[in-house]
Amino acid sequence: MGIDGKIEICHVKNTGRCKELLIPGVIVCVNQSANSCRATKYDVISVYKDNQLINIDSQAPNKVFLEHLQSGRYIENVAHIQPEAKHGESRFDFYVETKQRKIFIEVKGVTLEEDGVAMFADTAA
Repeated sequence: MGIDGKIEICHVKNTGRCKELLIPGVIVCVNQSANSCRATKYDVISVYKDNQLINIDSQAPNKVFLEHLQSGRYIENVAHIQPEAKHGESRFDFYVETKQRKIFIEVKGVTLEEDGVAMFADTAA
């Protein structure tokens, strides 16, 4: 990646498929790490492709969703939120309780773009 006229090797916080996004000429958004001992100075957070901003930080969707849960606008009267909850042999991104319901939630981000549509790569044909 070119940052301030200098080529930088950046960490991509995503193990998914990004080959449609990380192509020559795209504009990427990076975050500079506070850890000076890292091998890379920057993390790639998102990519502009065809005037569409696509997040590729695999940790961001869960952080944003947690904030939304805590706001009470998505599910009202939340009594308990547990990130990284286990149920049997499975792990879910969130377990949420209200007085009326017990809810397991899985959150997905996108790493694939085709014809202007951003999607979760595991669902692509």
